[in-house]
Amino acid sequence: MPVRTVAGPVPAPEELLAAKGATRVSVVVPARDEESTVGEVVTGVRRAWVEEVPLVDELVVIDSDSTDRTAAVARAAGATVHAAAEVLPGLGSARGKGEALWKALHVTTGDVLVFLDADLIEWGTHFVSGLVAPLLADPGVALVKAVYDRPLLDAAGHEAETGGRVTELVARPLLALHRPDLAGLVQPLAGEWAVRRSAFERFSVPVGYGVEIAALVDTADLLGAEAIAQVDLGRRTHRHHRHDTLGPMAVQVLAAVEARLGRGAPSRAEGAVLTQYVRAAEGFVPRPRPVDLTERPPAVSVEGYAQRTEVRR
Repeated sequence: MPVRTVAGPVPAPEELLAAKGATRVSVVVPARDEESTVGEVVTGVRRAWVEEVPLVDELVVIDSDSTDRTAAVARAAGATVHAAAEVLPGLGSARGKGEALWKALHVTTGDVLVFLDADLIEWGTHFVSGLVAPLLADPGVALVKAVYDRPLLDAAGHEAETGGRVTELVARPLLALHRPDLAGLVQPLAGEWAVRRSAFERFSVPVGYGVEIAALVDTADLLGAEAIAQVDLGRRTHRHHRHDTLGPMAVQVLAAVEARLGRGAPSRAEGAVLTQYVRAAEGFVPRPRPVDLTERPPAVSVEGYAQRTEVRR
């Protein structure tokens, strides 16, 4: 069966709460140097889904080595903030989005985890309810991806073109070649998604930007593509990434899929070096950039994981 697309309006709050029952929902916002936007993301979620409608049980920001006031702003807005490097410090730390999401498993208690990026500019609190609703309504759904119009904003905040460059040039061709069962995903790398803990805790998690595509492939392998749903949330904008920062992202996406081809192929734990070039007086100068391709082991395999989760409840 193909990936399913959820159509129609999000259920009313009372329907969501009835479907929620005893299910715990944790919203997790990974953030690094996002002091200008993280406060609005936290405030919006807290007001809509903690204060007005008690859908969300935990609102957590995982701060990944920010050098600005991200942690202070998020805490003031009402989030519980954890520094990624201070979660299970005995296991060491890595820099990357996947690292933050993996660390979130160890400091939250939700049966369902909802991930929202911290750099959102144009979005809505319906992102949370839209992502959660399919998981509450259908026990056969394990992971839900957001779909939205994604205009790309230039440095001045003007709409320049459609975003999703790594999606179109890397992720979608990879799926077409190796995982046609997932080709129905409109935005496989969308930063807004929700997943059942019972699934995510069993996955190996790339510490970088490979986390999203890895979770899709792992869910399909474990439960079938029909366990993945996508929901149209309208429109989303976020901060623009320079084109030269997309190369490391692309390497991490490629490596995550490569590690899963044939299931059991080793990941590139040693990392990789991406060489890019800049024009200088003497000509084109190479700029080697190390890319971390480490993967964290399934959370359930980490000593004390189950006990920590139970204690936090």
